Amino acid sequence: MAIPVLTHTDRGLYCPAGDFHIDPWRPVDRALITHGHADHARPGHGAYLATHTALPVMRHRLGDITADGISFGETRRIGDATVSFHPAGHVPGSAQIRVEVAGEVWVVSGDYKTDRDALSEPFEPVSCHSFITECTFGLPVFKWPDPSHVAEEINAWWRTNAADGRIAVLGAYSLGKAQRLLAAVDAEIGPILTHGAVEATNRVMRGQGIPLPDTIPVTPDTNPKDHPGALVLAPPSALGTPWMRRFGPVSTGFASGWMGLRGVRRRRAADRGFVMSDHADWDGLNSAIRETGASRVFVTHGYTAIFRRWLEEQGYDAHVLETEFEGETLDAGEEDA
Repeated sequence: MAIPVLTHTDRGLYCPAGDFHIDPWRPVDRALITHGHADHARPGHGAYLATHTALPVMRHRLGDITADGISFGETRRIGDATVSFHPAGHVPGSAQIRVEVAGEVWVVSGDYKTDRDALSEPFEPVSCHSFITECTFGLPVFKWPDPSHVAEEINAWWRTNAADGRIAVLGAYSLGKAQRLLAAVDAEIGPILTHGAVEATNRVMRGQGIPLPDTIPVTPDTNPKDHPGALVLAPPSALGTPWMRRFGPVSTGFASGWMGLRGVRRRRAADRGFVMSDHADWDGLNSAIRETGASRVFVTHGYTAIFRRWLEEQGYDAHVLETEFEGETLDAGEEDA
């Protein structure tokens, strides 16, 4: 029997033909990285390969790494494997990784979103024999509303708070979600203040030429009276902490796919919940899998057992692949998407 294109090891997905790993969770000699979130881009690898757009954030987060960049659609021969990176639509520079060995094609999705936004490169389906897909939101209950409607809801909430003399504090992950919100909200409503973790990522992206509205970093000297009607973007870990006390009366919001579940907003102690995710919803997952043409599907991080059974019912050769990736977890910290 032929050796699979990719195998599961205690360090992560491994390609024997190319002697490399994809998004490994323990140190390896050569790592191909789908995107810069901390559960996928980890420290300690000998050499990294990622898209040119993903690398600046990775270097910001990981420090002095040995890394090479690759363009979307560019093919590269590594040992006896041919690899290429294709847009995943998750965050800027995020990629699906295509691996071909002796005519057999596997694709690793990483995290992905099929809906378009104003920030990330649009998702592109990639034909393959075997598809390794996330299923963070792999239940029929998860169906995302039109992003433009969500932006309107956030703007209306912000305007109401500004008129009532309250600061609007919106929880948003520092890589991806915060910048997507910046690109979506109406910056004419008022000033936009940012937590240090969000602003650090903003600086990296602006340095790459990614356009973002002007923001004001929050410092120990920040006086909310100098910024009436402001919107504050902060990682979820900052909500409800002493860091927020400087703003006085606030209204808190949280933007996440989990806001589509009843009761989650109360669990997060937020005044408002906005349904916005950088992952595919139920329809997006199914359409992405269908468009690959794959007959074999491996599901990771999310509702894996349920989603695998669903895929089997649809005629796929489906399997659960255990990983250490977190996806957008209900109790996620600031590194999540």
